Amino acid sequence: MENPRRIVNHASYSRILWALLALFCARVLGQLLVATRGVSFLPPMEEWFSGLIPYTRLLASQLVIIVLLAWVATQFSRGRGWATRPNLRLGRGLAIFGTLYLGVMVIRYVIRMTLYPLERWTGGSIPIFFHWVLAGFVLTVALFHLRTAERRPLGGKGRILLAGGGLAAVGAILAWVAYLLTPAYFAGQLGVGRPQHAVRIFRSQSFETSDGTRLVADIFRPRRADPAPTILVRIPYARTLKNRIFATVVGRMWAEHGYNVVLQGTRGRYESGGEPTPFIYERNDGVETLAWLDRQPWFDGRLGMWGGSYFGYTQWVLANDVEPAPQTFMIQLMSTDNYGMFYHGGAFSLESALYWGLRSHHADDSPADTLLMDRAYGTLPLVELDDRAEGDVSSYNDWASHSRRDEYWSAIDGDERAARVTVPIHFIAGWFDPFLPTQLKDYATILQTADPRVAENMHLTIGPWGHAFEPPLPDGSLPDDYRRSSLAPSVAWFDRHLKGDTAVPAPPPVRIFVLGENQWRDEEAWPLARAEPTAFYLNGDNRSLSVGSPPRGSGTLEYVFDPTDPVPTRGGAMLGARSGMRRQSDIERDDVLTFTTGPLAEPIEITGPVSVMLYAQTSAPNTDFTAQLLYVEPDGRTFNITEGIVRRAFRQDVGPERVSIELWPTSIVLHVGQRLRVDISSSNYPRWDANPNTGRDPATETAPVSATQRISWGGTTPSHIMLPVVRR
Repeated sequence: MENPRRIVNHASYSRILWALLALFCARVLGQLLVATRGVSFLPPMEEWFSGLIPYTRLLASQLVIIVLLAWVATQFSRGRGWATRPNLRLGRGLAIFGTLYLGVMVIRYVIRMTLYPLERWTGGSIPIFFHWVLAGFVLTVALFHLRTAERRPLGGKGRILLAGGGLAAVGAILAWVAYLLTPAYFAGQLGVGRPQHAVRIFRSQSFETSDGTRLVADIFRPRRADPAPTILVRIPYARTLKNRIFATVVGRMWAEHGYNVVLQGTRGRYESGGEPTPFIYERNDGVETLAWLDRQPWFDGRLGMWGGSYFGYTQWVLANDVEPAPQTFMIQLMSTDNYGMFYHGGAFSLESALYWGLRSHHADDSPADTLLMDRAYGTLPLVELDDRAEGDVSSYNDWASHSRRDEYWSAIDGDERAARVTVPIHFIAGWFDPFLPTQLKDYATILQTADPRVAENMHLTIGPWGHAFEPPLPDGSLPDDYRRSSLAPSVAWFDRHLKGDTAVPAPPPVRIFVLGENQWRDEEAWPLARAEPTAFYLNGDNRSLSVGSPPRGSGTLEYVFDPTDPVPTRGGAMLGARSGMRRQSDIERDDVLTFTTGPLAEPIEITGPVSVMLYAQTSAPNTDFTAQLLYVEPDGRTFNITEGIVRRAFRQDVGPERVSIELWPTSIVLHVGQRLRVDISSSNYPRWDANPNTGRDPATETAPVSATQRISWGGTTPSHIMLPVVRR
């Protein structure tokens, strides 16, 4: 007697399969009519796409699928052929595949309908519906084989393989769901609101510059948002998995809020061609990128830019005299004065320069190895430290060799870019970032020179950050995450300045993080109008600080500065992970003059610019003087607050000369029992290079000499530190 499981009506399966195939053919025909005839009674072309495949390739693949499905359906109509021979393994495999396929498409539909209000309830889901059709075809064939094939239990090996495959499939689906939901979750964590738009991603879009270099970008476009403004970010990082994931999350997040997003690699970075040479090509490449954007059919002229550090530089080079001109910038941790960062006070910012040079020299843009840097420190000449650390780095050589503001720096920094700004800028700065003083000068320049309507829309945030990272605070706590803080205001800022949404409240003009209290505070201006410049005078008799008036006595303090044994750096404002507030060494040195207040009887807040005025003499034709502001805990632990340096020539035939040292601005509250301390010396190495004291070029000098330094205090030479004190 024949097995009843093999008695089957092929015609019933055949009718289902032909019906499903007809539905799929209708989908292909509908898209073909829209593409070739432009029919208006069907949804527009964009509604028919689910992925990134160009239509010609998509149509070819659809025709292949139609042929394959028709071949299978024909076999069922005839009741014979390979597809109709009962096969339990085939049935199980198709059932698993079809179930997963259908489940994924259902999940995709639910997420799309739940997450994006403009897609409810069927909008943009034509491809998803027809994936359901294809999954139904697979499951119909699977059902046939499961019903007609002879049942056989799975063996132990089969069960293990099935369980392992199931777990792998579930894990892959969960990872995919996380990928879909991460931008919305990230936006929720940042407080930027719920997403509105589904997003299409176009990878590796490129154009060729005038010198033949291909610049490549990933483009994220919101559905149902035409016309939409554009956010441009020029990425100076390698296309690692981590960087690609982060860029994709941010790009999708902005696009989900109604922005075209262009994430383009700078030369030699991400997927772009060329060599990654810092500074040199960014102006021309940026201008040509704007011209390329202007040719895109989806670009409506509204453009904003975002980014910090070198991202910020790629914005500054487009801040004036370009078309189409950006309407706003979000610039973090960067200024128009790179020379001023590298040569603050005239001394070379050695740690920052070597760190940046080595990092930009790596193909993967990985952080510089501080152990290799330390191996090079202390050797001469200065211009060859890169060779001893890791190998020749041309950018470091250029930075170390151009110690004057010459044509090299003019080409990098441009012509008074801050004074020519005509659009609002959202500045983000860090107390321990080496760009802070020059960034604040840019901010002040814009307020003084820009149109009042532009100036009143400027915003400044200064946080407890180093250069794009969060150095630990003295109490062991970590400040707010820098990257999250730089992204959190972005949607509201662009909504206000690109979409013209006046319902979005304007941020306060200034927002600062007050150290010591470790709290954020809104202000109306920078510097604070209520901050009172207060002099703390150096008293050489008892190494104290006299507040408000010079000490009664006067005199001179002397030390010997040996550039081969400089005062070591601990913390401060520089590139790399060694910046921030660090506990200072307990070792006392003869070449450091220390002045300390008594324990504070009441709290004191210092918020604003800090400077030191010394009356100094030296035996060297050219030397440095450094100043550092610190505080001392009741238990003796000492932490740095801010520091500065000046390098200059001195005359030997005159008395004490006035020496002004600009320290980093700060905001800190010192509490009862703590003490304020000022250190005066002539080195802070490798924060800055050690002056060889010869007057010759420090970059190539190999024969440094010691210098005898004299600091006069009191009387007619009242050396002091000027602190901006805010009454509590």
